[in-house]
Order: sequence, then C-alpha cells, then structure tokens
Amino acid sequence: MGRERVALVTGSATGIGRAVAWRFASFGFAVTVNYSKSRSEAEETADGVRERGGEALVIQADVADDTAVRAMVERTAEEFGGLDVLVNNAATTFFVAHHDLEGLTDQVWDEILDVNLKGTFFACRAAMPYLKARKGNIVNIASVAGMAGSGSSIACAASKGGVITMTKSLAKAFAPEVRVNAVAPGPVQTRWLADHQDMVEQAMKSTPLKRPASADDIADVTLFLANGTTLMTGQVLVADGGRTI
Repeated sequence: MGRERVALVTGSATGIGRAVAWRFASFGFAVTVNYSKSRSEAEETADGVRERGGEALVIQADVADDTAVRAMVERTAEEFGGLDVLVNNAATTFFVAHHDLEGLTDQVWDEILDVNLKGTFFACRAAMPYLKARKGNIVNIASVAGMAGSGSSIACAASKGGVITMTKSLAKAFAPEVRVNAVAPGPVQTRWLADHQDMVEQAMKSTPLKRPASADDIADVTLFLANGTTLMTGQVLVADGGRTI
C-alpha cells in the first residue's frame, strides 16, 4: 500500500474517539478503530470512516494489555504501511465523591490507572518506532481534571495528571522526530456523563461559554494538534469553554 496517512485512535467505538476517527477520515487518513468491548459500535465507527473516504481497520484490544497493544500497532502498520498519528483516547472512570476516600478501593485505582495511564504509555511505546520512521505524532486525550484535581474521582484526576506529565516527558525524549501533545477537555456531552447531568449543570455555572464540549469540539482540537501545526510539542490545549481561565 502507498504512502497514505494513517491514524490509530484508541477507544474509538463511541464518543470522542468516534468523532476523532471520522474527522481524520475526512482529512484523508486511513484509521484503525480500536475497541475493548463494543464491537458493533466500533463497526459503526468504521462504516463512518469509509463513508468519509478513509480506509478502516477494526481491532479489539484492551489498552491495559501491553501484548494486545503491541499486536494492534503492528497490525496497523502491516495493513496500512506505517503509522503517522496515535490518538490515545481510551479511558475509564468511576464516579466517587472526592470526600469518599474509602470509595477509592484498590480495584478502582488499578482499573483507572491501568487503562488511563499505563494504557496510554503502552500505546505510545508500541507506536514510537513507527512514528519515528514517518516523523509522526501523538495526541493524548487528557482532562482539565488532571490540572485542577476535579472530575469524577480523585483517581481519575490523578491518572489524567499523569497523562499530562507523560506527554511532556515523551515530547522531550523523542523530539525532533515525534511530536507529543495533549488535549484537556472540560465536561464533554457523551454517554459518560449521561447519568450525571447535575455535574454538567454545576460546571456550566462557572463556564463563560455556558455549554459543555461536544465530541466534535474535541475532535477539532485533536486534528489541529496532529495535522494543523508542525511546531507544537509538549503542549496541553485546554478545551473547556473558558472554565479554567
């Protein structure tokens, strides 16, 4: 296969990941759609990639499984001829009130850190040789929770803070061949928050633009970091309607 630009988007069956996959396809990328459990929804994302003119590959892999992540990256490179962009979007959380320290069980900590932080690292590590070969880049989906200590739980905020720090570390370690940046959304209107609209409404009271982000809003910022700039690295772009001004 020729020198088609290729993006791998983890956790792209729904929500932000789906919006990112579709946006990249609209700009001429072939896209690997990754999912952990939602195969039918991942296939719908892949159909949308093809409708927008991109080739699509659907791969099941739990990002917390290093072996599975390495196999996913290798298959992507084999099928499409290389890799230009890695978007680390796969994430999980538990809604635990910040004052409920006993609610942060070992199981909560382990699952959140395994997926959100270690999973992001595993994907970056597996993809780095392929990205270096094509002078590609990484966009990590972090969160303003990782900057402000807010969000669904202390554990989730800590994991996203780790993603932000890791973004800076990797940007230093792999420049100039590979750029590494992050997006830090505020509340995003996806199914994650469907049962927590009270949190969204409370956040909007201190948000100048008075609306949560849509998945498309975050896809816009992700595409810009991956495809709209060549000088930015180690940066975290906040997309929260001005709430953290």
